[in-house]
Amino acid sequence: MTDAAPLAREQQGAVLVARLHRPEARNALTPELIREIGSAVLDAERDPELRAVVLTGTGERAFCAGMDLRAFASGEGFSLGDDEVAQTFFRILEGKVTVPLVGAANGAAVAGGFELLLGCDVIVAAEHATLGLPEVQRGLLPAGGGTFLATRIPMSVALEMTLTGDPISAERAYELGLVNAVVPAADVVARAVTIADRIAANGPLAISAVKELVRLGVADAEGAWARLRELQPVVFGSDDAREGAQAFVEKRAPIWKGR
Repeated sequence: MTDAAPLAREQQGAVLVARLHRPEARNALTPELIREIGSAVLDAERDPELRAVVLTGTGERAFCAGMDLRAFASGEGFSLGDDEVAQTFFRILEGKVTVPLVGAANGAAVAGGFELLLGCDVIVAAEHATLGLPEVQRGLLPAGGGTFLATRIPMSVALEMTLTGDPISAERAYELGLVNAVVPAADVVARAVTIADRIAANGPLAISAVKELVRLGVADAEGAWARLRELQPVVFGSDDAREGAQAFVEKRAPIWKGR
């Protein structure tokens, strides 16, 4: 890993661990870091050897403190461009990237950092982590998907979090179903990688289809049924589907081709 880079990458088998690396600024988002995140996920989507990505942060203070307000207040431009890398970051926030994402909240995840975490498919949080959307306390609004929080938790709780800006604990987030597991800080990344490995062991075509359909089903049930009718013959007719059945019969691990 490169210490100078705002995002450190480390491949562990079929899993890419992408670590936000601005600990002096609580891993706050700058245009450079946003583009690095987008680039890493885009590369993972294009690399058939990578089947899942773990997103985490450096240190134990913060996963990500959101937008770098010092840079914003100083008048620095926050333009990301409109190319494929920038669009990939927005697809992360929208839950539309094809590669499975596992969030490892090593510390506080607030504002855009919390929204980045919400873009992940599975989330592991450290026991001391807090999660929140404090934008209104700075005269801003959650512009990266936080205003859709009521699709994930009861509206009354979503409104309380977004209107007060007050954070919740990792344990409360677990109770609400926002995170999948709460573990000691030292175990966060290891648990996230274990989950990512489990995901990566499955058929990539099936994983991509399931990820899309589950998320679409929350927003548009009718559209999800239509998309299911499109994807089912593709997945069931694939080489991977035949390989999965053959591996089951032969009592061995399948060898996926992604087609």
